[in-house]
Order: sequence, then structure tokens, then C-alpha cells
Amino acid sequence: MKLPQILLLFALASCFINCSNSKECVRKKGGASGRRFPIIQIQDPDTNESINTFNDSSTLHLQSPLTTVLVPCVYLVVLIIGLPANGLSLYVLITRVKKLPSTIFLTNLALIDLLLTLTLPFRVFYYLLGNDWTFGEVFCRVCSAVFHANVYCSILFLTCISADRYLAVVHPFLSKEVRKRKLAYCVCGAIWLLVVLSMLPFYITQQSFKIQPLNITTCNDALPEEMLAGYFRYYFISLVVFGYVIPCLITVFCYVSVISTLIFNDGQFVHAIKVTLLVLLVYLVCLTPFNVMMLIYSYTKSSDIYAYYMLGLALSTFNNCIDPFIYYYISEEFRDKVKTAICVSKTEPSSGSSAQSRQSRTVSQPTLSQSH
Repeated sequence: MKLPQILLLFALASCFINCSNSKECVRKKGGASGRRFPIIQIQDPDTNESINTFNDSSTLHLQSPLTTVLVPCVYLVVLIIGLPANGLSLYVLITRVKKLPSTIFLTNLALIDLLLTLTLPFRVFYYLLGNDWTFGEVFCRVCSAVFHANVYCSILFLTCISADRYLAVVHPFLSKEVRKRKLAYCVCGAIWLLVVLSMLPFYITQQSFKIQPLNITTCNDALPEEMLAGYFRYYFISLVVFGYVIPCLITVFCYVSVISTLIFNDGQFVHAIKVTLLVLLVYLVCLTPFNVMMLIYSYTKSSDIYAYYMLGLALSTFNNCIDPFIYYYISEEFRDKVKTAICVSKTEPSSGSSAQSRQSRTVSQPTLSQSH
């Protein structure tokens, strides 16, 4: 895992250095370029109407296999794995597991994961059609907000879960006073409100644009140059710092404290290590590339960087496939209920067939007696 991370950072650094040395990127840093793929508006000499078009670099990326093949394949894999896994997890957490503070956080995490997977089919069609959005402006804004909300909701709920584990193991007496269901519901409500408010730029800004020369309508991947506002740069930086860096540090501190406390007290720390490794996997593989790309892109405004930003956003959805395993190792009751649900589903067909055979034997017995 370390080698791919090193290669990724090396590639990012190379892109950043090359962009810093090129005249085009220096011009873009000055504020002439648009956010995401910059839309260039020109006047049609025949109709005197404004036409949206791209530069050569943006057109190349939009038509490349990176966005038309690789990205939709990533979303398709996440959809196939994440939809049934998170659907089952949410069902078990809501109907079969006691409403403890940790369960409340897990339920909300499963809910945001399920909401994202429900929007993935539209993204898959969008990229497979050559970055052509056919579902309208309103739904484009909703999907864009849900995608980014999933990243930061997942981070914040994972942080809450780690803090809950920290209080339960490291400060058991204090946890009796703090770990209350009412407080957990309030924290979850505050997280949802905070994330919804932080996604306002996606709701109030037009996200879909018709690109006449390519005959496509982009969604969330391009904005006109004049729509670039200075606050967007600080907006993305704030998301990375407050939505990723600080929660990541809190999460690492909590799990290191939990493992050290269990080791010191000769406790069972195998499950704690598994949970820690899964959470670190979510951060390193799923969430770190996306946030690093966002941070670099907020400074460079380069179309080349944004192409990798799109891939980072796709990789961030893989946390939907890993989160159910976190539920499995955190909650012992969740493990038992899932095993029971799976065993029941396997035994239902055989029990049904045995019941049918018993019924057939019962019906056949009178017939045999009558023949005698």
C-alpha cells in the first residue's frame, strides 16, 4: 500500500511543478481560468449568440478513456457491491440492533452510503454517454451535492464512531455520563445540518452546461470563466482542512489510544486493530487522494489536475464498500444479527421444500387408504 501512495504523491508533485513552470498555468493562477474544466464562451458570427466550448486540453480529457471508461467502471463496481451491502446493513441496524450511541452513528453512516449508491446509476450513464447529462439541472445539483456530502459525512461519522469507542474504552466512567442516545441524535443532526449547509455552493450555482461543439451537457465538470469567484478557492481549502485533516487527526488519536489502552490492560484488541486498519484504509485509499487533488486543484485550476480530481472523486466512493465491514467489526450484535439473517435466508428454501413434501405425503395418505 505504501508504494502506490508514494507513486501517487510523486505524480501529483510532478504535475504541480510542471503546471507551475508553464505559462498557461501561471495565467490561470492569476484568475483567468474557470473552476473545473473552463468553459470558453464565444459569439456565433451567424446568429450572434453565445456558444459554450472548451480548450483543447479540456476536450481531450472529456473524450479520454479516463472519464468515459475508467470512471464509470469504478462507479459500477461500487454500485454492485455497495448497494446490497449497505441496504442489508441499514436494515439490520434499524430493525435488529439496539439503539446505542455507536449504533446511531453507524446507522447514519449506512444511510449516507446508501443515498450515494442510489445516485450512482445516473453517474454511470452520464460518463458512458461521453459526459452527457440528460437528467436535468435540478437533479445534477442534487447528485453533485450528494457526492461531496458523502465524503464529508463519512469522515465526520467515522470520527464520531472513533470518539465513541475512545470514551467507552479509555474513559469508561466518563462515558456513562456522555454516551447518551439523545446526545448521539443531536450530534448526528448537527452533522447533517453542517454538511447540507456546506454544500450550498452546489445548490445555488448552475452545474449543467450545454457544450455546442461536442453536443453534450456537462454536469459539475465545467463552469464558465466569468462564474469563477475568489471564495471558491477558500471554500475548497476549508473543506479539506475542517472536513478531512482535523477529523483524520482526531480519528487516529482515538484509535491509537484505544489500542494502547487494551494492550496495557491485557484486553482483547484484535477487533480494535481490525477496525483501525479498515478506517485507515478508508482514509488512505478512498478519501486522501480526493482531498489531495482538491487541494492541488484549488491552487492550479488546471484541466489536467481536474481530470485526476474526477478519478479521486470516483475512488472516494469505495468507502461505501468498506464501511459495512467496519459495522461488522465494531458491533458484536450487528455481527450476530447479520449471521442470523444470512443463515435464515439460506435455510428458508430447504424448509419450504420440506414443508411441501410433508404436505404432499399428508395428501397422498387418504388416497392410498381409499384404494385399499
